[in-house]
Amino acid sequence: MAIRDAVSADGTTIVYRVGGAGRPLVLLHGWAGNLRCWGAAADELAQWYRVIAVDLRGHGYSDDPGAGYDDPKAWAGDVAAVLAAEGIDSGAVLLGWSYGGIVATDYLATHGTSAVAGVIYCGAPAHIGRDVPGAAPGPAMEKAIPGVFDEAAGRAVRAFSVFGNANTGPGADKGVDAQRLFGGSLATAPSVRKALFYRTIDNTETLRALDVPVLVMHGTEDPVVPAANGQYIVDTAPNVSASFWKGAQHGLFIEDRARFVAEVSAFIDGLE
Repeated sequence: MAIRDAVSADGTTIVYRVGGAGRPLVLLHGWAGNLRCWGAAADELAQWYRVIAVDLRGHGYSDDPGAGYDDPKAWAGDVAAVLAAEGIDSGAVLLGWSYGGIVATDYLATHGTSAVAGVIYCGAPAHIGRDVPGAAPGPAMEKAIPGVFDEAAGRAVRAFSVFGNANTGPGADKGVDAQRLFGGSLATAPSVRKALFYRTIDNTETLRALDVPVLVMHGTEDPVVPAANGQYIVDTAPNVSASFWKGAQHGLFIEDRARFVAEVSAFIDGLE
C-alpha cells in the first residue's frame, strides 16, 4: 500500500492509501476515524480491487483547515481531488462507513455519478441534522454527546467508552481492532469531532435521483447509526439491495470481516 495525497478545491491536503489493482474502491471512514480503521478488510479487498482508503479532512494525516465541515461542496471536493489524483473518471465504487456515507452522498450531490459505478452504505446514513428523515443518531451516540467533544482527556475517554463494543461487535474479543479504532478517535481533534455535527443536510433528492446501483449493509442492533437510517436509503434509492445483519452492531468489517468482504465483492463483481 502506498501513501499519497491530493489537494482539495479549497487547498486542504487529503492523505490516502492505495493498493491493489482492478476496479477502484474508495473507502470513506466514519466520524473520528481514519484510513486505518478498516484493518485487514482493506488488505483483503486489495487482492481484487484498487483500494483507496481516505483520511477525511481533519482526520488522520489529512489537513485540518478549520473550516468546510459544514459545507457539502468541501467534502465533495475532497473525494473529487482523490479521484482526480488517481486519474479516475469512471467506474469507481464509493464505500462509506457511518459518517463516510454522508460524505459519499455529498460527493454524489455535487458531482453526480459520471465517475461512479456503485455506492455502498455500511452502517451509514446519507445525511445529517435534527429532524432530517433517516438521520437520527443512535442511543450510544446520543449518550456520548457532548462528552466526546470535550478537550479534557478524562472526560473524552469516558464519553467514548459509551460506545463499548459497538465498533467490533459481540463475541470473541477483538481488542487490537478496538484499540486502533479507539485511539484514532482520541487522535482526532476535539474541535473536528464537534464541527462534523454542526451541520444539516438532507440528501433525499440525491438518493431518489441516483442512477447507479446501491448496496446498504447495516447491523440490526447498531447503537450508533440506527438500522432505520439504512432502511431509509433502501426505501429512497431506486436501484438498491440490502443486507441487514441480524444482531450485528456498527463496525461490520471488524465484526465479521469474511462476510463483509464477501458481500462487498459480490456487489462490485455484479456491476457493469
